[in-house]
Amino acid sequence: MAARFESADGRIHASYWLETGDDPQRAAEVIAGEQSSGTFTAVPGETPALKARSGARVEQLEVIDHSDRPSLPGGMVSARYTRCRLTLSWPLENLGPSLPNLASTVAGNLFELRQVSGLRLLDLRLPAAFAAAAPGPAFGIVGTRQLAGVAHGPLIGTIVKPSVGLSPAQTADTVRLLVEGGIDFVKDDELQADGPHCPFDERARAVMQVVNDAAQRSGRKAMVAFNITGDLDEMRARHDLVLALGGTCVMVCLNSIGIAGLLALRKHAQLPIHAHRAGWGYLSRSPALGWDYAPWQLLWRLAGADHLHVNGLANKFSEPDESVIAAARAVLAPAFTDHPMAAMPVFSSGQTGLQAAPTHAAVGGCDLIHAAGGGILGHPGGIGAGVAAMRQAWDAAQAGVPLAEHARQHTALQAALGFW
Repeated sequence: MAARFESADGRIHASYWLETGDDPQRAAEVIAGEQSSGTFTAVPGETPALKARSGARVEQLEVIDHSDRPSLPGGMVSARYTRCRLTLSWPLENLGPSLPNLASTVAGNLFELRQVSGLRLLDLRLPAAFAAAAPGPAFGIVGTRQLAGVAHGPLIGTIVKPSVGLSPAQTADTVRLLVEGGIDFVKDDELQADGPHCPFDERARAVMQVVNDAAQRSGRKAMVAFNITGDLDEMRARHDLVLALGGTCVMVCLNSIGIAGLLALRKHAQLPIHAHRAGWGYLSRSPALGWDYAPWQLLWRLAGADHLHVNGLANKFSEPDESVIAAARAVLAPAFTDHPMAAMPVFSSGQTGLQAAPTHAAVGGCDLIHAAGGGILGHPGGIGAGVAAMRQAWDAAQAGVPLAEHARQHTALQAALGFW
């Protein structure tokens, strides 16, 4: 598969859906100037030579359609609003291969310009210098499979539920049932971090005691992603505790810690980083404002995320299946020719074995984590049966056997079909 996010000319390229009440060409030039060498008025220092060297270029401007009303409030009033596909480019020399400054350049003040009544970042193409400078995933798909002991098929995963309210001992009891049932992957809910009712250190020790005991018996250690989200000192200390306890994964909420936070953690970490996208909706839910997933996930892969959440098919949220599929394919696509930066997509949100076959078909393989909370924990036969049913659903998907047919020979799956 060809590299998806590498630019051919050594410049930074960003593509947008743009809506404007202004002349589209003038609006594009305003955006380009605002995000490079210009400002709201001409200044003596912005010479033709400087603009040629450092100014952003309008590489493409294609009119799509028009509207008689703006998508967003607060911009210029117009009788007609034009919608376009806009591609801008910047010289690498403006910022160097810096991820925080890349975000400021391609997704900074341009969203609030008065010429803009709608703007969404659709795509990024970056010079290979970013791949050379950024750490990227330390473990990715191959390292995750090795640590989890899953050479083939998806990682069958779950989320500890209830999300909050369990004590460390109760959390460990739930994890014990999961690992006894053969689960591959368990994660904290993004809401569970270090509250006084369930302190992180106590929870980590209790859970890892269960996981290590089970590994002694089975020879395979379930991967548990402990939510270490916090300030930098807290994240480093929590990571180190998980590592010392024999854990094999840590989790952070990306929008909470920021790009610099992930970069700092990646520099310190010796474990895979499971990256949760909590808050993604405020960046994406309006089609007229924010980000598409493909450029967003690229920044986090470059910064060091090993696993990235992509939602799930037939999910409990508002995102349609085609968007989820596009997100997963973006995560799996090689980023750069010499630096694929392989990361593993994580399907979650209202998942059961019913989504196994369509997820397998959409992704075209099993390099993924399929995390079902209630879909496993709510099985009428108990947690172990819930794990078995999810695995049996994926066995059917990989074999191309209809779920109902496979269930005739698998009692856990048969019972699950009644409540999924």
